Amino acid sequence: MLRVLSDALSAADGQRVTLMGLLDLTAAFDCVDHSLLLKQLQLEFGFAGTVFGWLTSFVTGRTQHVAFDGYMSATTSVDFGVPQGSILGPLLFVLYTAQLSQVVAAHGLTLHQYADDCQVYMTTSLSDASTAVSRFTDCLDVIATRMSATRLRLNPTKTQVMWLGSKHQVDRITIHSVPVLSTSVSVVDMARDLGVVVDSTLTMSNHVAAVCCATYFQLQQIRMIA
Repeated sequence: MLRVLSDALSAADGQRVTLMGLLDLTAAFDCVDHSLLLKQLQLEFGFAGTVFGWLTSFVTGRTQHVAFDGYMSATTSVDFGVPQGSILGPLLFVLYTAQLSQVVAAHGLTLHQYADDCQVYMTTSLSDASTAVSRFTDCLDVIATRMSATRLRLNPTKTQVMWLGSKHQVDRITIHSVPVLSTSVSVVDMARDLGVVVDSTLTMSNHVAAVCCATYFQLQQIRMIA
C-alpha cells in the first residue's frame, strides 16, 4: 500500500496522474485448480522432492461435508481451492497467479498484489490520458484471458477504477468511465484498498475521518462499561 501511494505521489509531483484499477476476482481462493497449481510450482518455481510432496499433501485429498439441524450431508472431495485462513493459502495463490506480473509489465503497467487483492496502475500525462485508458483496457482484457485459462474470473462489475493526482490535475481529467471487459466502469473518487480509504487527490482525509469515527465508536463502548 505504501508503494502504491508513493508511486502516485511521485507522479503527482511530476505533474502526472495515475490511473489505478482495483481488480475484483470472483471467489478467487475457491477456484484454484490443484493440478495447475502443482504444475506451476514444479515448472516455474522448481519445487521438487520432499517439499513438493508436502505441498501436494496440503492441497490435495481434502473432503468436506455440511452439518445442519442435526443432519449431515454426504462427504465430497474438494478438487479446487486453497484453504482460506491458512498461512500457505495466500502464498500459494500468489504463486498460482505469478504470470500476471509479466502480462502487466508487457503493457507498461505496474501490478501490486496482496493475496487476491490486485492493484494495476500506470502514470500518464494529462494530454495522454485517453491513450493510457486504451492501454489500461487492453491490459485488463489480456489479464481476464489469462485468468480464464487458470479457472479464475475477473469481475468487472466490482472492479473499481480511480484517477490519482493533485486536485488541479484530477479536475482537468474529462474521462469519467473506463471500459472493463464488456462493462463500462465509472471512475470513483475514493475506494477502500487493503483497509485504507484512498481518495483521488491523495489527501488521506477520508481515511483519517474513517479512523477517527471507528476510534470514537470504541471509546463510546468503553465509556458504557467503565
